[in-house]
Amino acid sequence: MPIIEIALLIQVGGIIGGWNTVALVIITAFVGAYLVRREGFQTLQSAQAKMQRNELPGKEMVEGLMLVIAGVLLVTPGFITDILGFLFVIPGSRHMLAAQLSKHMKMRVVTQGGFGQTGNYQQPGNDPFRQRDPSGDGNVFEGEYDDKTRQDDPDKRLK
Repeated sequence: MPIIEIALLIQVGGIIGGWNTVALVIITAFVGAYLVRREGFQTLQSAQAKMQRNELPGKEMVEGLMLVIAGVLLVTPGFITDILGFLFVIPGSRHMLAAQLSKHMKMRVVTQGGFGQTGNYQQPGNDPFRQRDPSGDGNVFEGEYDDKTRQDDPDKRLK
């Protein structure tokens, strides 16, 4: 990838000039940083609104990760990385890519039983929760917790 980026920079530099190519790379980095910042704030506000409604901001988490990747790609000198970075920043393409990535991740969790686990929980001995369950029916879970909810809060949210 770096060799392709350098070759493309040299070709563009031969067409529009070296200083113009450097200026173009710097401008795309600044524009990209601005867009990542703006979209990042919007994604953060959307995630906070979902959390206020006691909803899981899964889509926003995926989009936030994509914006981090976009930021790295956009400040890296090169035209191919800039194109990929702008695809991750532009809301339409980011939403589409995030939906596909979320769908793929959900499929992995459902079909494989978790990230990195390939076992089938239908087979005896493969369920990690049954290790502590003497009855083996999956209805006993050991653990401790502290109640951090406020008693006067009707929604019983953590503060």
